[in-house]
Amino acid sequence: MIRTTAFAVFMAASFSASASEEAKAKVDLAKAKQIAETVCVACHSADGNSPAPANPNLAGQIPEYLHKQLANFKSVDGKPPVRNSAIMGGMAAMLGDDDVKSMSAYFAQQKLKPAAAADEKLVAEGRKLWRMGDFDKGVPACAGCHGATGSGLPAQYPRLSGQHAEYTESQLLKFRSEERANDPDKMMRAIAAKLSDRQMKAVAEYAASLR
Repeated sequence: MIRTTAFAVFMAASFSASASEEAKAKVDLAKAKQIAETVCVACHSADGNSPAPANPNLAGQIPEYLHKQLANFKSVDGKPPVRNSAIMGGMAAMLGDDDVKSMSAYFAQQKLKPAAAADEKLVAEGRKLWRMGDFDKGVPACAGCHGATGSGLPAQYPRLSGQHAEYTESQLLKFRSEERANDPDKMMRAIAAKLSDRQMKAVAEYAASLR
């Protein structure tokens, strides 16, 4: 776990330069609130607490992570987006750099209304994977990058505590199929490839239970 945590810190530090560039963008929380209430509300609610478990909670998420994801949904220099989504691609295309910065800051400041775990047996299985990983499969502990309480590690590793289990599971499946490929050094794709469907459900359920 020490080696995994050290790698996580190294990866986070590697993004410090890009984070300083992002800081140059101006934050307009009033405009961000307006966009949230008119555009984002349909899927994520105006305060970032998604009413649908298929859509992620954005409230309380790490701002640098939100910024990266929004930027990854955008096409750059005519190239396909790094993270592909027909819906989010269209939404992100309408946002300028200042808007991306503002939306990231806005949702990060909202209070998360955490999801609740529904299956205690899965929670118990997920707890073991989260804290210890699976040595036989070469799966590291989730806590190494996402923290013991799921609070994440700025700027690269998201907060997963209280996230909808359905959404977390869906992202693990997308990493495994490589439908989602915006993880640094294929880190999540490599881990997801080693997880069974049951393990994915268990980890997702446990993350939902974290506070």
